[in-house]
This record gives sequence, C-alpha cells and structure tokens, in this order.
Amino acid sequence: MSASSWPDYRAVWRWHFYAGLICVPFVIILSLTGCVYLFRPQIEAWTERSYNSLSPATSPLPPAKLIDSALQAFPGSVFSSYELPANTQSAARVVVATDSGSQRVYVHPGTGVVLGSIPEDQRIMRLFFRLHGELLMGDRGSNIVETAACWTVVLLLSGIWLWWPRSARGLAGVLYPRLFAGSRLFWRDLHAVVGLWITGLALFLLLTGLPWAKFWGDYFKTVRQITGTAVARQDWSNTAERRPADAAKAAAGGEHSSHGGGHGGHSSSAGKPAGPAPDLTHINHMVATVQALQLDAPVIVAAPGGRTKKWTGKSDTANRPRRVTVDLDPTSGQITGRQNFADRHWIDRAVAYGIAAHEGQLFGWANVALGLLTGTGLILLSVSGVVMWWKRRDAGVLGAPKVLAQPQLSAGLLGIILLL
Repeated sequence: MSASSWPDYRAVWRWHFYAGLICVPFVIILSLTGCVYLFRPQIEAWTERSYNSLSPATSPLPPAKLIDSALQAFPGSVFSSYELPANTQSAARVVVATDSGSQRVYVHPGTGVVLGSIPEDQRIMRLFFRLHGELLMGDRGSNIVETAACWTVVLLLSGIWLWWPRSARGLAGVLYPRLFAGSRLFWRDLHAVVGLWITGLALFLLLTGLPWAKFWGDYFKTVRQITGTAVARQDWSNTAERRPADAAKAAAGGEHSSHGGGHGGHSSSAGKPAGPAPDLTHINHMVATVQALQLDAPVIVAAPGGRTKKWTGKSDTANRPRRVTVDLDPTSGQITGRQNFADRHWIDRAVAYGIAAHEGQLFGWANVALGLLTGTGLILLSVSGVVMWWKRRDAGVLGAPKVLAQPQLSAGLLGIILLL
C-alpha cells in the first residue's frame, strides 16, 4: 500500500484496535452502570418502600413541624430542602446540612416521628451515579471517563469505516450475523453487525453525556460565556460532589447542598453553608403555594444557597422538559418569578432533552428499552472484540495490525484529526 493512499484499511484498523484497548474496560463499566441507572425511579421506590406505605395521615402536620423534627434529630444542622410527600401514605423528605454532609431525613407526615435517615451521598443511586460518571474518584475519575468516552467515539466511527461492505455478496455478515459459519466468522459478524445497529444510539448517549463531563463541560461553559449564551442558573453540573472532608471549604465557598446539579439533579454532600440559618417562619405558606401548582413529583422547596440566593420551589422530575422552577417570597410565601421549560435558552432546552433521553426518562418505557438495548450492545461489542483479538493474536505478541505504509501528512488527515 503506497503512502499516498494513507490512511489505509490497516491504519484505521490500528486506530480501532488501540482505541479498543483503551476503552473496553470503561465501556463495560459505563454500560453496566448506565443500564442500572435507567431504572433509577423503580430502584429508589424499592429502596424507600418502607417510607411510601405508611398508615394514611388523616391530619397531616404542617411542614414547619416536620422540618423541626428533622432538625432536632441532627442537633446543630441547618435546613436545606423539603420534599413534599407524594401522597398521604408517603413520608416527608427533609434534607438538612450537617458538618459531615447532607442528611436525608424521613418524617412521618401525621406524627412528626423521624422514621430514618441516610447521608445523601450514600443513597444507592448516588453511588451508581458517581461510579458511572467519575468512577468514585471525583473530578479525576470524571477526566478518565471523559477521555474513554471520546475515544469510544473514535472506536465507533472507525468501526463503521471498517464494516463498510466493499465487496460483500448479500446481506449476511453485513446486516445480520452468520451464526453457523465457524467460530471466527461468528464473532466477527457479531461484532460488526451489533456495531452497525447500535452506533447511532451509542454516539447519542456519548454526546449527550459530555455536557456534564469535566473538561468538555468547562469548555462548553466558556464558549457560552464568550457567545453571550450563558445563564445564571444551569440545570446540570459538571463538577464532582464535594466529600464530607471538604465541608469546611464548601461552606466557605457558599455551596449549598440542595442545589447540586449533575446526573439526575440530586443534592450533593457539601457541609453546612456559611452564614445564618434560613428563616423558616413562613415555610408553611411557601409549601402551600408550591403544592397548589401540582407540579410533577418530586416537588421540592429549597432554602437559598450556592448560586441561588432565593427561596425556590421546583419540580425535580427526571423528565427535564416538564420541570418548573418558581422563586418564592420568604415573607409572604407568594411566587415572585416563574421559569417554565419553554422560558429557558434553546441551548439549555436541547441539553435537557438530551439528558432526559440519556437517562431513559424522556418518553417512557420505549426510552428505557432503547437505552437498555444500547448498553447491552456496547457490552457485546466489547466482549466480542476481546474474543476476536484473543483468537487472532500471535502468541506472545500484542496482536495489533501491522503498519504497511508510512504516515504522510495531508489536508484530509488534518481534517479528520480536527473533527475528532
């Protein structure tokens, strides 16, 4: 093969091979955790089932009483947010900030008895989120995941180039695998055909995950500032949660536990905010105002903190296009401002659609099924790729395709590099 025709088939194959070496372990981890995360509402409902099947509260206590019970359970804590009970059999959820991190406290709506509590960053789906997005390693893990995700884009695109049927006879091995043509052809076809059918979906998942990645998310914010499209209140975060050990630093920086963004919009584990505790005198009025809006659950009333200096009420539903946020007057409890999804900048709406679809929450069970299909397909791609490499490699050799031409710089090559 002459240098003038580079990159040739084997050169792209090398890119594909080495990208696979980098990506396979992370693709499997991200696919497994992502498949689990698709069922976040069902898993959370199951883990909190004992708090969702209480004796019906015929005379519910006012929110102020429930919040006071939660604060008394953690002396010295500060109110962060209140989640309205979904029905008369559900416990109220009160998040309080302590020196060691945020605590979610479950309070009986009829008696005010504290039924249990759990640190916010130890909730099972928070752990899956941190494993999926940062490998339980904070921003450093986010950098690793982001790098692997970007190389997976190279892996998928180069795979489609390699798959392209240049001299195929029929659709076997192109659109469907040959199941009984020998072991090597079986694994080759399984790898190629699965890759064909899921590449578009996989690229969508990778690209919609980038806004909350550390490097890409920061660059995205910078571009928005330069172009004048930045907003004061972004609905997602690309910064890893602060751990309890960093609580003092978080307090000094004014971060507040109830306004964490991220994957699913859950709160972070930052410690108590700096400054005085929020005034809860009119919390009952604020909760009543928000409750009357009949927003999609979970519905939260949150105290000021971090980037938000106002009392807010909002729907934190995973189907982000249905989210609504209102600003509340802490003295009267009335609404002073409202932001519907349609009021947001088109970039924020586009990202929100992408995140909701990424999490399987945009269009019901069909969305979950597509996510599950993609995650399973990525695992099949990874496993079949490893099996193909193992069968084809020479003993004692890594098994990368050999170089048949010397790389020659060209405008086309530069374009491909810049694009990727």
